[in-house]
Amino acid sequence: MNTTSIKVEGMTCGHCKSSVEGALGKLSGVSKAEVDLSANQVSVEYEEDKVTVNEMNEAIEDQGYDVVQ
Repeated sequence: MNTTSIKVEGMTCGHCKSSVEGALGKLSGVSKAEVDLSANQVSVEYEEDKVTVNEMNEAIEDQGYDVVQ
């Protein structure tokens, strides 16, 4: 199991948190996604043989938020 932190701009509220965590949770291979609104980042536990960081970034951006590289 791997862990990564993804910096995300545009998340400001509980709905934003739920939206991003929900989108990541639907990806096969993601076991846990936790948004920290004050730090503007998402901590994700995942299996790298099932999902890539790029796929996670796309899922976040599909919700209307900007991933900061």
